[in-house]
Amino acid sequence: MEKKILRDKSYNFCKPLCGDPGNRACVPLEEGTGSREDSMIKTVIIGAALAIAPIAATAQATLTAETTTPGSTPHYIDTTLAGILDSAGVATLQITEGATLTNSVQAVAEGQLDMAPAPLILPFLLSRGIGPYSGIGAEDGARLAENLRVIFWNSGSAQIFAYYNNNPVEDIRALDGLRIWNGPPRGAALTSGRAMVQLLSGLKDGEGYEGIQTPWPDAVSTITGGGADAWTSPEGLPSGRQIAIAAAGGITMHDIPSDLLASTLGQQIVAAPGHAPYSLPVEDFRNAYAGNDITVVTDDDTFDTYATAFGQIVNASMDEDLAYRITKAYLDGERRFIEGSPRGPFSRLSFGDIDGVSQGACGAVQVKMHAGAIRAFEEAGHTVADCLRP
Repeated sequence: MEKKILRDKSYNFCKPLCGDPGNRACVPLEEGTGSREDSMIKTVIIGAALAIAPIAATAQATLTAETTTPGSTPHYIDTTLAGILDSAGVATLQITEGATLTNSVQAVAEGQLDMAPAPLILPFLLSRGIGPYSGIGAEDGARLAENLRVIFWNSGSAQIFAYYNNNPVEDIRALDGLRIWNGPPRGAALTSGRAMVQLLSGLKDGEGYEGIQTPWPDAVSTITGGGADAWTSPEGLPSGRQIAIAAAGGITMHDIPSDLLASTLGQQIVAAPGHAPYSLPVEDFRNAYAGNDITVVTDDDTFDTYATAFGQIVNASMDEDLAYRITKAYLDGERRFIEGSPRGPFSRLSFGDIDGVSQGACGAVQVKMHAGAIRAFEEAGHTVADCLRP
């Protein structure tokens, strides 16, 4: 029997087709009294009711998705995708915000959720039944991981290190004794945050510094409330979270010093499952935060770090034509993704050839693309690496 992780409470981002705000289809499962299976039954009932509506309405599938908190790159991508799919008549995407993606990935693998953004380290950990999936075990974890398919990719969330100017860190290589917010209680971001502190200072969480972890929705209030001396997190550009933190007082943000990034440990972290290289002209990085009290510090003319590699995942059982139409709408919507927000040009979404390695796959991470997504990319004239084919 499959083991399931208890999922965090969050709220639903509902598109207009959900109807009245009281519609139970638009309420997160945790706020109702039924199980996810009950919710699926309700969705079927809603689908049956829609069957008598005009053909234009019934052309759209109704899909469930989960994403991160507002102000993050995955949230921007998912909410933009929802608008594109709705406009194209492909699907209505009912999105639960503020989710813990560790849980979301498992839910997609179990067929309890249609779509989620997945930091690629999570399919890697699930396939081995380790880390946050240790309770599942290697055999069941491998079986569940086989159910995951990617429809498109992005790597726009760069790992940063920051602190308040009124409580400065004098040397980011000497972090002994500090309280450092390094991620949510578990998952990909925590792994990346701990790696950043270890690379900068050689210290491990609980051995030289105190790691502070809170759920994502509490990160800003924890930091602005004085609950940490410094923080590290994967951030899109510009980051709504960092702008909110800076609203309470000026902050300084660092990349990884060049010598540390080029070190053996630095290159191991960049190449670790779920990571991808990140380098951007520092003036572009600074300009993205123009008008905010944010100072960006590097030791050269580029902001260099590692990014969290993401794949937009669905279950392997998703209908091939539906996966094709979703991916085609995504590709056709490139301009809307790029121009819809200041973070759009820096989101590093996949709109071209897919070689696998650049996306953070085809190495330790062996996740595959959905056949329908591959068809959409190839139809648009792009190549897809053989290592990504199911």
